[in-house]
Amino acid sequence: MENKKKQVPILTKGLLQSPELYQYILESSVYPNEPEPLKELRAVTATHPWEFMGTATDAGQMMSMLLQLVDAKKTTEIGVFTGYSLLRTALTIPDDGMIIAVDISLDSYEIGLPIIRKAGVERKINFVQSEALPVLDKLLETSDNEGSSDFAYVDADKMNYLNYHERLLKLLKVGGGIVVYDNTL
Repeated sequence: MENKKKQVPILTKGLLQSPELYQYILESSVYPNEPEPLKELRAVTATHPWEFMGTATDAGQMMSMLLQLVDAKKTTEIGVFTGYSLLRTALTIPDDGMIIAVDISLDSYEIGLPIIRKAGVERKINFVQSEALPVLDKLLETSDNEGSSDFAYVDADKMNYLNYHERLLKLLKVGGGIVVYDNTL
């Protein structure tokens, strides 16, 4: 009898580019440690025509580690899509933590919103439907916001990464804040 091995698709979104090793890591480490609300949101996102825009599960797990390393409480997310990384952050930060989440599409965010609500973390999220630059500029108008953020995740229009970076550096705590950019891990 021939042993048929499941074909693993070539993946381009995750941390590793060897399909077999990547699949092994997902099955042995990432999926077993993924909280149920994230599994549910990942499944819902998989039905979306643009599902490839979602944050990779292994990148999300790494984000959780980084959030814990800096004991993040105040975060910013630029580009939300259905909210996988947003939910990951909300589940990781403490109960009194806060996320400013900015996306131009309310429709995509609303796909994941019922799962975010069910997870009990919606109160940590301040969703702003807008382009990100005006929101970041408005935050910087208040001096209390400068140097007050622990973490930022950017997964939006790549053309503005430099503009986001300049503003986020002003918002992040000096010596303790982290900015993570999608597709750079």
